[in-house]
Amino acid sequence: MAVNTASTMMKGDELGASLKLRENQLALLGSESSWSPIKNINDPYVIEIARFAVAVYNKLKGEKLEFEKLIKGESHVVAGTKYRLTLSAKSGSSSNNYEAIVWDHPLVYFRNLTSFKRA
Repeated sequence: MAVNTASTMMKGDELGASLKLRENQLALLGSESSWSPIKNINDPYVIEIARFAVAVYNKLKGEKLEFEKLIKGESHVVAGTKYRLTLSAKSGSSSNNYEAIVWDHPLVYFRNLTSFKRA
């Protein structure tokens, strides 16, 4: 099940709308070949982004997934960085892999879950 968009904004709705517009403009310039593998998937910042993705998905869908581990990831520099992460999460005793795409722009305190689906 894919999640369209969820975001956390610390600078107000206008900033969020402006950043979303900018992200859409930059997406037109990017391509699938511009994703780069994340060399250290154990980086605490990348793990934080994976945990964010699970937490937002849970909030939006009323689920209770528990983050287990990050399996692999790629990044794409735009206005900030997009992360495409494959992660493992469990619901009860059942564990599954998921793909999450998160747009992170730390300079303006903005993070956006743009996609979350079973891998």
